Amino acid sequence: MQLTPAQRRALAWIAIAFVAVLALRALGAVLTPFVVAAVLAYALTPVVDRLDEVGKGRMPRWLAVALVELTFIFAVLCIVLLVVPVLAKEIPLMREQLPVLFDRLHDTLSPWLAQFGIHVSLDIASLRAQLLKYLGTANWEDAFPSLWSSVKMGGSVALAIVGNVVLIPVALFYLLMDWKPFVARLIELVPPRMRPGVDSFTAEADAVLGQYLRGQLLVMLIMAIYYSTGLALFGLDLALPIGVFTGLAMFVPYVGFGIGLILATLAGFLEFASIKALVMVGVVYGSGQVIEGFFITPRLVGERIGLHPLAVIFALLAFGQLFGFVGVLVALPASALLLVAIRRARERYMASNLYQHQ
Repeated sequence: MQLTPAQRRALAWIAIAFVAVLALRALGAVLTPFVVAAVLAYALTPVVDRLDEVGKGRMPRWLAVALVELTFIFAVLCIVLLVVPVLAKEIPLMREQLPVLFDRLHDTLSPWLAQFGIHVSLDIASLRAQLLKYLGTANWEDAFPSLWSSVKMGGSVALAIVGNVVLIPVALFYLLMDWKPFVARLIELVPPRMRPGVDSFTAEADAVLGQYLRGQLLVMLIMAIYYSTGLALFGLDLALPIGVFTGLAMFVPYVGFGIGLILATLAGFLEFASIKALVMVGVVYGSGQVIEGFFITPRLVGERIGLHPLAVIFALLAFGQLFGFVGVLVALPASALLLVAIRRARERYMASNLYQHQ
């Protein structure tokens, strides 16, 4: 059976995609720092280019790259140093509030359920004791020997983590320095007769993904400030870490918001032990969802991008299941490419004789 040139090209692209999938699965651990650096470089390259334009050639590119990368690392460290100490400080508060919360829960639920003929016997004392055991000081002290033993037994894992922490900034620096030449060399591998179509395809995919990522980062920042401020106005001690976490977790639509909602509800009940917790969560998270869904996201991200939230969730879960952490990192770029491919295939089908003569 003689294959046409179009069929041979299609088979070649399928083979390339198959080899790429196998490489991601086999080299996932090795590729992780480079994929992380590539994703960050894609997002931060416009900032470096902007500094180049502002400097008008007087600022070396390496200096612009260093400034952008150091600013990014500083921001990440600020988030870590902001969340971790506050949580460490509030764990004793959780330990103190849990007994009161469980007693009130038992005193409230048992009579209410009894009105409907439901008699539930909950061993509140045992449940409270188990939770206090895991939150208690003794448990933390007992955990350190086992933790140290795990680190010694899994020294290669610890070494890999430290290696990634060092390697990612180094790889990011070189990718930011040579991003445009790197992309140009990849384009050179495309046959000249196919280059116009590939250039058009990659430009459209870059527009879709770039607008989504940069717009979503702004949405995350604004909503992190909003949730932190809203929870703080209600007097929640954990307002800052929970608000920041909720804003950053919105990168995964609905899932991040749901986890933040649960954390805020739990923290509210532990601290206030009253209906004030439900009022706080309802007002802050209810109004936040309306503001984000109807005003902020349509303006900053735009509905014309076409990356539906459910498609984003599916892509993150599917690629994460197939390729692990590396799959999560490449899920959005792959989704943008697939979206553009589906759009073009649909346009060609609609313009074809097969559709016109139906």
